[in-house]
Amino acid sequence: MKKNFCESKSAFGFESFDDSAIYYLDNNIIVQSLDFFTPIVDDPYTFGQIAAANSLSDIYAMGGKPLFSLNIAGFPADDLPISVLTDILNGGQNIAEKAQMPILGGHTVKDKEPKYGMAVTGKVEKEHLVKNNSAKEGDLLVLTKPLGIGIISTGIKKNTIDKKTYNDVVETMIHLNSGAAKAMNLNKANACTDITGYGLLGHLLEMCIGSELSAEIYYDKIPFINSTENLAKNGIVPGGSKKNLSYVSGKVDFSNDIKEHQQLMIADAQTSGGLLISISEKNVQNLIDELKNQGCLSYNIIGTMKQKNEKRIYII
Repeated sequence: MKKNFCESKSAFGFESFDDSAIYYLDNNIIVQSLDFFTPIVDDPYTFGQIAAANSLSDIYAMGGKPLFSLNIAGFPADDLPISVLTDILNGGQNIAEKAQMPILGGHTVKDKEPKYGMAVTGKVEKEHLVKNNSAKEGDLLVLTKPLGIGIISTGIKKNTIDKKTYNDVVETMIHLNSGAAKAMNLNKANACTDITGYGLLGHLLEMCIGSELSAEIYYDKIPFINSTENLAKNGIVPGGSKKNLSYVSGKVDFSNDIKEHQQLMIADAQTSGGLLISISEKNVQNLIDELKNQGCLSYNIIGTMKQKNEKRIYII
């Protein structure tokens, strides 16, 4: 790809796997990301909350703090009352207030189905910038939210989950990664990525390739939302998760006791998932203590970064 005229101010080019675009500005770095999607729940207010939290996640994954955002929305005005759009935007506003981030405007277009998200601009001090290609051999991997969002969201569409499971998955999605980012900054993480559409395996693979390492993952340490395994056993798995598993299959070695539905669970496509933090062994306990202090949903050590091997990821 042809170089951008301002590439000298950019920390990396288009070839990077990083979560946000970043631009040097004096002693700070501007981080910017854009994300939007169609509803994964029926309630418009909840959808707005989820979409906003998801849009913020890329900023937090790089150790950043959001400064402001712009709404982006598509809406079928001929088919749905304008109150639905109002509820979506109010849900987004609720999350923006929790993030202490003003929404300074935005744009809505007429569309066949609702879509919502945000363009978020944030900043990070140079010494706190965390990328996804800078993990070190011997680092431990800590995951800050349980997996299973994609599988349970499919269960929602098929009306096969109970109210508690619904509430659990919504709480997981609208939980901001701000506390995890703060904990990461306080404890000198080496690398980080947020777990979203490519699932744990896809985003970890990007980290391994970028860092020129392999990873060993302990399956029994991976946290899952309740009901995830039961749904996966019954074939309730989104197409995106199946594609994720197919994509990484040649680069992942699964222990013989990891069943097919379990492979799909760790390849599950997430919406507004947690952070995967790569950190030195000497700093990991302080990180875990701060994750607990920040009220994070998970703080499990799920694996370690190893010397580059034949496969990029080993699930044991």
